[in-house]
Amino acid sequence: MIPAYIVAIGDELLYGQTLNTNAHSLSKMLTDVGFKVVKHISIADERQVILDTVEEMSKVAKIVLITGGLGPTKDDITKKTFAEYFNVGMRRDEEVLKHIENLFSSRGREMTELNQTQADVPTNCKTIPNALGTAPAMWFEKEGCIFISMPGVPFETENIMEKEVIPRLLEFFKPPFIVHKKIQTISIPESILAQKIEDWENNLPSDIHLAYLPHLGKVTLRLTCEGDDKEKIETELNAQVQKVLPLIEKYVYGFDDETIEGKVADLLKEKNLTLGIAESCTGGYTARTFTQHEGASKFFEGGIIAYSNDVKIKVLGVKLDTIVKYGAVSEQTALEMAEGVRKLLGTKIGIATTGVAGTGGGTPEKPVGTVWIAYSDENETVAKTYQLTKNRNLNIQLTTNAVLNLLRKKMIEM
Repeated sequence: MIPAYIVAIGDELLYGQTLNTNAHSLSKMLTDVGFKVVKHISIADERQVILDTVEEMSKVAKIVLITGGLGPTKDDITKKTFAEYFNVGMRRDEEVLKHIENLFSSRGREMTELNQTQADVPTNCKTIPNALGTAPAMWFEKEGCIFISMPGVPFETENIMEKEVIPRLLEFFKPPFIVHKKIQTISIPESILAQKIEDWENNLPSDIHLAYLPHLGKVTLRLTCEGDDKEKIETELNAQVQKVLPLIEKYVYGFDDETIEGKVADLLKEKNLTLGIAESCTGGYTARTFTQHEGASKFFEGGIIAYSNDVKIKVLGVKLDTIVKYGAVSEQTALEMAEGVRKLLGTKIGIATTGVAGTGGGTPEKPVGTVWIAYSDENETVAKTYQLTKNRNLNIQLTTNAVLNLLRKKMIEM
């Protein structure tokens, strides 16, 4: 194992003003080529904090990736702090300076003395080009540990990692392969899933590790194995997947990085089906889930956000008597919405959502989190109910997941 640590420098991260997306992307890049990410930490733009962190990392890591604090302003102190840590001075890198000059010239901007200081780096570092920005990355070595300091701008960091850092690390180290195989499940709680596969899990080979990754009504089972023979590892992992599938197959919608919406979209295209959506409590979220993916126009005809009863009645054709007798959040209304949107848009399938998303609007009979979804095709119209959470945003996402799973099941039955 070659341990790697990721350190993000920036007060804005600690204040919660900026999301640390670099930790996610850098971890994936490292893992994909066999390095073992051990820890992520975020620290303040403070000299002593940086010095203490670098010293701590030098004792336990082989690779330390550091992002942030490389700007030209006084609050960015990473370069000077590294120079202090290694007890060296600063030098002006002429290649970096030439790059900065060309960058400003190509953009028609005037370069100031402050911009030129971006080319000043500790004398003991190797500079790494930053094709998309002015701050170079810096490579330091200490007793077998590699420190790589990069700018915090995500698109710059990712480009430096892909084009420069990863190739250099693979020249310096020879990491083993780390291979993951993921099984994507839906509509089964983590605890029930664990019970169903307990015997299989207990008999996994010692070099294969299983993790449960729950998220919004779905659970990912991730199998991980490390070694020098990638093809052999993949064969072993695939064999274990085939062993466990019969135990949970009805809950499995895909593998690896497949999404439930992607799987449903593939089924719709494969079966040459068209889809119309009528949404109340999800407010367009379900339609967006489809339309954010390329190729949705091949099956998605359109959607109606029938938030008010008037729209349900006048546009979708829900009967006034249905609303009066059963309410907008009911099986009967959901059924008529699904059938109504299918007929209105002339699609093969219509789906509908109606419910009390929250945080207000609940009653003793229909508390917050009460949701009905419905499915309609030329042969049947069916509805299902759920009692979800008290959180509005969670309810919207969970309802969409339920709709997607109902669609998936119905199309598999066709």
